[in-house]
Amino acid sequence: MFAILRRTFVLSAAAAAAMPMIRRAEAQSADATPIDFTTVLKYPFVVPPLPYAYDANEPSIDAQTMQLHHDKHHGAYVANLNSALKDQHEFHDTSLPDLLARLGDLTETNRTTVRNNAGGHANHTMFWQIMGGKGGEPEGELAEVVTRDFGSFDKLKSDLNQAALRVFGSGWAMVLVDSSGKLSLVARQNQDSPLMDRARVLFGNDVWEHAYYLKYQNRRPDYVNAWWSVVNWPRISARYAAAKAGTLAI
Repeated sequence: MFAILRRTFVLSAAAAAAMPMIRRAEAQSADATPIDFTTVLKYPFVVPPLPYAYDANEPSIDAQTMQLHHDKHHGAYVANLNSALKDQHEFHDTSLPDLLARLGDLTETNRTTVRNNAGGHANHTMFWQIMGGKGGEPEGELAEVVTRDFGSFDKLKSDLNQAALRVFGSGWAMVLVDSSGKLSLVARQNQDSPLMDRARVLFGNDVWEHAYYLKYQNRRPDYVNAWWSVVNWPRISARYAAAKAGTLAI
């Protein structure tokens, strides 16, 4: 009996010890999941799967926050958006960017609902794509462009952080990219998307409280600083290339 108990304990301990390695392997495998940045999003919209494990951004962003943020919050935006468009068949073949750029064509009843939820869908789809990385700094052409348009990477980082901290209530701080590859910075309230102005987002940070409150409570500056350690620069570089080619979907 004691031998059985001892063997059970050893196996359980070995399994527990292996779990972090399994999670790391899953995260690394998921991080290698290719993303097609040119995919056109149309009705019925779906929440894209995370291209990495929920705990891939630990300790900067905890796994519970990632799961709730992705599954529940983003899921609600998509459900509400599909519900709002269910009977507006003329928009069923409209891409997400065109939908946001044509809010004035929607019925007054649906306009605000679509603005909020289509914006939330676009913003979050971008957000998942550009995280799950190891931080650091951009390299190659993107590094050169950052220096050209902001003076230095440190200046970009400081400016984006300040924009994120100046958002009153909920919103986003984003770096935009135009068709020539020029970068600029913008802050938006709530789920307003630059796609409403036919602009394209290179990357950005979500400063709604649901993005950080479980871990950071009211310490938004701590979250904003920690977020840089999970930025995925190779994926942002791929988004930059797609933007210059005119194929970046959102």
